[in-house]
Amino acid sequence: MSVYDCHVRDVMTSSPITVEPDTQLLDAALVLRSNSIRHLPVVVGSKLVGLISDRDIQRSAPSRLIPITEEVYNAVFERNTVNRIMTREPVSISPDAVLADAIVLMQQSRCGSLPVVEHDELVGILTRGDLLDALHRILTGKSVGRFVERL
Repeated sequence: MSVYDCHVRDVMTSSPITVEPDTQLLDAALVLRSNSIRHLPVVVGSKLVGLISDRDIQRSAPSRLIPITEEVYNAVFERNTVNRIMTREPVSISPDAVLADAIVLMQQSRCGSLPVVEHDELVGILTRGDLLDALHRILTGKSVGRFVERL
């Protein structure tokens, strides 16, 4: 099987962890860290409205070079919400897209993940890690679809 025979739905992470726009940055940071992930789709209901990454959160942190207390530092994350720093209208892809097209889109848009949207609803997320896992499976002759090996 080649990358041209695979579709996004074959390798995406289904039912991704999400946050809402009014989620505190502190809570979003904790969700990222506790789940060992780097990207969080931002949704209202099941509609994708944004995307936030660990890098977005790091960029919004006060510089440690400025002499501030730990309380003031933490207050930045407690008083601000995801809505303030999320990427609005992120690049997304259909679950039926060919995986090779997803790779090109990720390279061109210089993004580390693509929310997967079907009928205006978030159905998954495709990350660079998902792509590396799929490449490894292709190179080792294993089934690309994760669900197939779980049976």
